Amino acid sequence: MTPERPASSRRRRTAAIALALIAMTVVALLPQAAHAQAALPALAIKTAKNGAQTYSLTVQILILMTVLTLLPAILLAMTAFTRIIIVLSILRQALGMTTTPSNQVLTSLALFLTFFVMSSTLNQAYVNGVQPYLAGQIAGTVAVDRSIAPLKRFMLAQTRVDDLRLFTRLSGRPGFANPDAVPLSVLIPTFMTSELKTAFQIGFMIYIPFVVIDLVVASVLMSMGMMMLSPMLVSLPFKIMLFVLVDGWTLLLGTLAASFHR
Repeated sequence: MTPERPASSRRRRTAAIALALIAMTVVALLPQAAHAQAALPALAIKTAKNGAQTYSLTVQILILMTVLTLLPAILLAMTAFTRIIIVLSILRQALGMTTTPSNQVLTSLALFLTFFVMSSTLNQAYVNGVQPYLAGQIAGTVAVDRSIAPLKRFMLAQTRVDDLRLFTRLSGRPGFANPDAVPLSVLIPTFMTSELKTAFQIGFMIYIPFVVIDLVVASVLMSMGMMMLSPMLVSLPFKIMLFVLVDGWTLLLGTLAASFHR
């Protein structure tokens, strides 16, 4: 019973610290929440002369709801998420494990790696557009332009010139004077096409060593006359061992993060 007391006391101390941090966070956010509620009312109530009341949502709330609805599409179309999740999925297929790591693990890993890669871009969008708008210094249209500008620069840095020419020609436009003049209607499909090409190129390079292992194992099994034994069953431990020995996760994630031009 004696060794359990320090552990229980540490758990109580940790819980107390967590509760204190939560309370401090709530107290710190109360003034901001009150200011946001005063500046951005969610529901407007109008009373007519006969006493009838009508309820209506503000335009800001409608815009916010629309942005939240389109957030998954924005995440896929305008960030590094597409390249990362495709490469991770190809890696899982190359290892020969169709369900490990699970889709939830791969999606979470790709999501947080996307935030890591996009941190400087998102910070510029917040500082240049969102923060001045919340402070009432600029109008909404100006805030949108300033917030999108860092994302456009990020997408243009990953875009191939040939893909941009293709979608520019398909849009019926003669060309653009400078990169800032490229509209999102042309830039987004161009960016996604370039990301798909880059992801499959990286996936091809990942697949090669694992295919070599499969071929070697299959040749050895055939030469030994063990044709009834599945080569995938025998090669899987060797592929996992190779991936672990070369510190594959660190190497792959580091390469993915460094593959984005900023």
